[in-house]
Amino acid sequence: MKEKYVILRTATDATGNVLMGPSVQRRGAGGVEVPAVKVEVDDLDSRRAAEMSSRKDTVAMAPVMPMKLVEPVGAAAQPSAAALAWGIKAVGADTSPFDGDGITIAVLDTGIDKTHPAFAGVTIVENDFTGEGNGDQHGHGTHCAGTILGRDVSNTRFGVAKGVKKALIGKVLGNQGGSSESIVSAIQWAVHEGAHVISMSLGMDFPGFREQLKASGLPDELATSRALEVYRANVQLFERLTGVVRSLGNFGQATLIIAAAGNESRREVNPNFRIAVSPPAVSDGIISVAALGQSPNGFVVANFSNTGAQVSGPGVAITSAKAGGGLVDFNGTSMATPHVAGVAALWAQKLKAAGALNGFQLMAKLVGSATPAGLQAGFDPGDVGAGMVQAPQA
Repeated sequence: MKEKYVILRTATDATGNVLMGPSVQRRGAGGVEVPAVKVEVDDLDSRRAAEMSSRKDTVAMAPVMPMKLVEPVGAAAQPSAAALAWGIKAVGADTSPFDGDGITIAVLDTGIDKTHPAFAGVTIVENDFTGEGNGDQHGHGTHCAGTILGRDVSNTRFGVAKGVKKALIGKVLGNQGGSSESIVSAIQWAVHEGAHVISMSLGMDFPGFREQLKASGLPDELATSRALEVYRANVQLFERLTGVVRSLGNFGQATLIIAAAGNESRREVNPNFRIAVSPPAVSDGIISVAALGQSPNGFVVANFSNTGAQVSGPGVAITSAKAGGGLVDFNGTSMATPHVAGVAALWAQKLKAAGALNGFQLMAKLVGSATPAGLQAGFDPGDVGAGMVQAPQA
């Protein structure tokens, strides 16, 4: 029986590669040639899969696995923000002298309503990886993009880096979800197009994949075992991919990948009902994001927010652009992630102006900016990571 595999391969047998388009070479510092890494997809049986895995030019490979949206928690609400969305103030974007100008953002999500006034003046480059065509039938991608770079609408500020002038919108999730194939291909595209920050609010659909295997005729235990095997392989695939992206930062292009931790925890049911960060956010090299809300005594971790994230962002009652026009409030680590991505854009702008923009510095500045100050007493550090990220102030 054949399965569809995603394969990362070097264009040569050299090591220390960067992620580029097929057969593309770049020269880094000192004129050092950097070999390309290609993303391939192929239908392989077990014998061919073993042969491909043992090849010297195979960086990583994994069977294609379904991906799903990190769905917002609770019903959409009427916008709560009046003049300044609370998340903008919480991350210090309202007092930062930086606005993201000169930084390219990529949002890999459900697409975008590019006609929304929040994106006026932004050069939007769309790429559909779902086969459904560009646009946003869900609204999630439009909301996330608005939080990162949205211009003021109805006298309300909700965009963290509203000076960003170029956005790469990869539609990787459609009505039927998505797959690891589309996510890997979209990351390659975004890096190739010069993204400094990539924002993703999505996760692997392990339960859905397991049910898919059962429906194909596999017994329950065998379906569970196979789903776990593919799950692990895909975590490793994303880790190798992010390693390649990080290596690109050594040759002049800084790209930071930021992803939602997930919304599966249920602290309102039991304080110990806490689920760990979901893939791909759990993969080494990706900045995972937890969600915080407001309380009279300070910021608190959202009941739904998965534990073990590296940093936190505002994720409850978040006002942003609504597909079709207007504004709407959503809750979720999906909403916290674009806040962190927006702050990353501000740090990237600051580093770029100083001639010091590289992958290591950008990650260090972003994570180093996070603080537990302002959190309600008694929080668990495992729930919030380093704390709420902060925009550069000078």
